Amino acid sequence: MAVETATQVPRVKNLIAGEWVDGPGERPVLHKYKGTPLAIAAEADAGVVRQAVDAAVEAARQGPPSPQRRFQILRQVADEIARRREELARDIARESGFTIKDCLNDVDRAVQTMLTSAEEAKRIEGEMVPIEGAPGFEERLAFTIRVPVGVVCAITPFNSPLNTVAHKVGPALAAGNAVVLKPATYTPLAALTLARMLLDAGLPPGFINVVLGPGDPTGEALLADERINFYTFTGSTAVGRRIAQAAGLRRTQLELGNVSATIVCEDANLTRAARQCCRGAFRKAGQVCTSVQRLYVHESVVEPFAAALSEAARQLVVGDPEDPATDVGPMISEKEAMRAEAWIQEAVRGGARVVLGGTREGAIIHPTILTDVPRDARVVCEEIFAPVVSIVPYRDFEEALQWVNDSPYGLQAGVFTRSLDRALRAARTLRVGGVVINDTSSTRADLMPYGGVKASGYGKEGPRYAIREMTEERLVLIGPSD
Repeated sequence: MAVETATQVPRVKNLIAGEWVDGPGERPVLHKYKGTPLAIAAEADAGVVRQAVDAAVEAARQGPPSPQRRFQILRQVADEIARRREELARDIARESGFTIKDCLNDVDRAVQTMLTSAEEAKRIEGEMVPIEGAPGFEERLAFTIRVPVGVVCAITPFNSPLNTVAHKVGPALAAGNAVVLKPATYTPLAALTLARMLLDAGLPPGFINVVLGPGDPTGEALLADERINFYTFTGSTAVGRRIAQAAGLRRTQLELGNVSATIVCEDANLTRAARQCCRGAFRKAGQVCTSVQRLYVHESVVEPFAAALSEAARQLVVGDPEDPATDVGPMISEKEAMRAEAWIQEAVRGGARVVLGGTREGAIIHPTILTDVPRDARVVCEEIFAPVVSIVPYRDFEEALQWVNDSPYGLQAGVFTRSLDRALRAARTLRVGGVVINDTSSTRADLMPYGGVKASGYGKEGPRYAIREMTEERLVLIGPSD
C-alpha cells in the first residue's frame, strides 16, 4: 500500500483508479494488544467517495477483462497471498488483535476464496429455455446469459480483515463488476494490501477502489450514491436495516448478526463435541457471527459435557496475539470488552453461575462459561460478540429445536448426534441458513453457500453463489429473419 514515511507512523490513503488519494479526516489504526498506532488512515468524505464511484462507473462502462483474464488475475493474487502468508498473518494480528493461529487460518482461507473466485470466473453460465414448446415460437431459440450488475459496494467488518474482504471482492471481480470497498475502520490495512495485490496482478485500476472511514460520513455517502448497483455487507443487523432501507430497489446481500446455537444430544461424542464447541466459542475471542453462544445440552449429559468443555477451555492460552502459543487475544477494543463484562455481571445478578472465566484484563475477556442463565438474559438473547458461552439443559429434542428457533436471528446452527432421524428433523425444523451436523454453528468452508434468514440477513456468500447474486439474468430470444 502507499504510505508516507516522513513521520514515524505511516499514513495510508484511499485508493481511487490506481492512485492514492488523501482525505480531509484521519483516524489512527491501533495495535489492538499494545494500543500503539500502526498507521494513520486518511478518511474519505462525500467528495472522495464520489471520486471512487466515478472511477468504478467509468471502469464498468468500458467493460471488464475477459473471463480468462479475470481468472488469471485472481489466481495470481491467490498465489501472492500464499507466498506472503507469514507476513500477512503477523500484520492482521497486529491490527485485529486475533492470534497468529487465527490469522494464519484467515490467510489460508483467503487463498482458497480467491482461488475459487478465479475458477468460477470461467464458469458463469445461463441456461437454455425450451421456447419451442410455446405456441407460435416453434422456430425460435431462447437462452439466458448472466451479466455484471455494474458497480458493487462492499462494506466489510473487522473480524475477518482479509478473508471476508476476499469473499466480497473476489466474486464481484470474477463476475465482471467494478468495486468500491469500505473496510472496517478498526482494520483497513489488510484490505488495502489486497487491493494493491490486485493492481499488481494487472486488474484495470478503476475496478478496485478503496475508501476509508466510518459509517458517517463515508458509509452514508456510499448509500446515497444511486450509481451503485449492489451492496454487499457483513456486520450488525441495525446497520443492515439501514443499508436495505437506503438501497431501495437496488440489490443487496446482507450477512448480519446472530445468537448462534449448538445442540448436544445425549448420544453425542461428548469429548469431540466439547473440543469443537470450545473452538467455536472462543476463537477470535468470540468475535465471529457464528460463534457458539448458546449451548443446549441434554440434561443427562450436562455435567460431563460441562466438565469436558471447561477442561478444554482451561488449556487455552490467553494473552499476546503475536505469541504463537496464544489461543485467545484481546477483543477489538477495551470498550467492547467492558460491555461484554457488564453483560456477564448482569446475567450473574439474574441467577447465572460462572463455571469458568468471567474476568477482564483491559481488552481481554478470559474464556467464560455460564450455566443457570435466565432465559431473558442478554447473554442468550442478544449477540454478545465475545468469548462467552452459556450452557442450557434441555429434556426433549423438540424443546431444544424450539429454543434455537426462539430468536429473531437465523444464521447457522449445529447439532451433535449419532441419530440420523434427529439430524433430518433438525435440518427440516431449524430456521437458519445452515444446519451443521456433528459440528458447531461456527463451521464453514469457503466454497459453500453461506448466509442467514430472519434478522441474520439474506443472500449468499461463497464465490459461486455470490456471483449469482452479483450478476443479472438476461433473456436472449432469437427468431428467424424472414
